[in-house]
Amino acid sequence: MANVFTLDNVSKIYKNDGKEFLALKDVSLEIEEGEIFGIIGMSGAGKSTLVRTLNRLEDISSGTVSFYDTDLATCSPSKIRKVRREIAMIFQSFNLLNQRSVLSNVMQPLRIAGVPAGQRKEKALEMLRVVGLEDKKNQFPSRLSGGQRQRVAIARALAGDPKVLLCDEATSALDPKMTGEILDLIKEINRTRGLTTVIITHEMSIVEKICDRVAIIDNGHLAEVGEVKEIFRAPKSSAARKLVFPSNPFDPSSKDSRLVRIAFDGLEASRPFIAELVEQTGRKVNILSANTKSVGGVGYGQMVVELPKDKEDQEIVLDFFTKNGLSVSEVERV
Repeated sequence: MANVFTLDNVSKIYKNDGKEFLALKDVSLEIEEGEIFGIIGMSGAGKSTLVRTLNRLEDISSGTVSFYDTDLATCSPSKIRKVRREIAMIFQSFNLLNQRSVLSNVMQPLRIAGVPAGQRKEKALEMLRVVGLEDKKNQFPSRLSGGQRQRVAIARALAGDPKVLLCDEATSALDPKMTGEILDLIKEINRTRGLTTVIITHEMSIVEKICDRVAIIDNGHLAEVGEVKEIFRAPKSSAARKLVFPSNPFDPSSKDSRLVRIAFDGLEASRPFIAELVEQTGRKVNILSANTKSVGGVGYGQMVVELPKDKEDQEIVLDFFTKNGLSVSEVERV
């Protein structure tokens, strides 16, 4: 599988009034052709800066960013314009021209590229069919819902036949139902067109629903990168653990209690592990929180439990969980 993007020790420093701010520090990662790759982090973590380096909307301070093995820093202005036509973007705010019809909005990048009028209309109509909005071609954006406007933005992005689609917080302005519909559409486009897709978000639920792999950015650093299902099962970094399972909302029985998180997937999600624990070992745990979700079409679950107070009993419980294939990790106390 070819690498679409390769980042090698990328750093970005902003300078303002004589002061320096380190937005990215020594970030190295690869984004593969055809995958849906997530970039997640809290507000101010550096994820939007990172994605803007992918099409050189942001010049980097050090390191290299390559697009199909071409170092973007070495590209001439004309070459960069060509690269940007191959890397389309959609945004939280849609960025549509309100004084123009839906059809005219989708035709806009083709108009700029000098495509003849007849061809660009035909292409725009094709893209509106892809996103299910051909019947809205003569409407104006102000008459559309937020989800419909984002579909128009996606159609416009696809009109130029890009190799990559960058989605910068593209669903943040939408309600949960519309968010689900847009994510389903992006996933279908990725599947049918083989379009490499990069999702920038601060919501782990979006990454879990749509992404193949994810990079977790924390204060400008790459905290962790890997397959979504593996990071969900066993996050290695503190930043990943905070995103995958937020602080336990329930109080343990004492301030010295030992809490662990159990993660399970697939067939394991349907097994009554707690009942089996009691039946086989005679030890009990206090369940503080639990949930299940679908990650890439596979059922995953997690549970935060309070272990028995006796240390020997704790080890018996932990041994039971690990022998049964569960991922077990300590829960950080707040």
